[in-house]
Amino acid sequence: MLAWGWEVAMAALAWLLIPLVAAVGAGLWGSWANRTRKVRSDGPELDGYARFREAMERSHSRT
Repeated sequence: MLAWGWEVAMAALAWLLIPLVAAVGAGLWGSWANRTRKVRSDGPELDGYARFREAMERSHSRT
């Protein structure tokens, strides 16, 4: 009976470790993915959006 309890405890521990490892992995990936955001600004994206808006306004003014 003692061996059966040990197996159940190890199975429960294994199932609890899966989300823990996933959470640690997600935290590491998030910090790695965010590493360049501090260096890079939104300048190029905002410039492209401004050009897009100007182009859309020009196309509507012709009709």
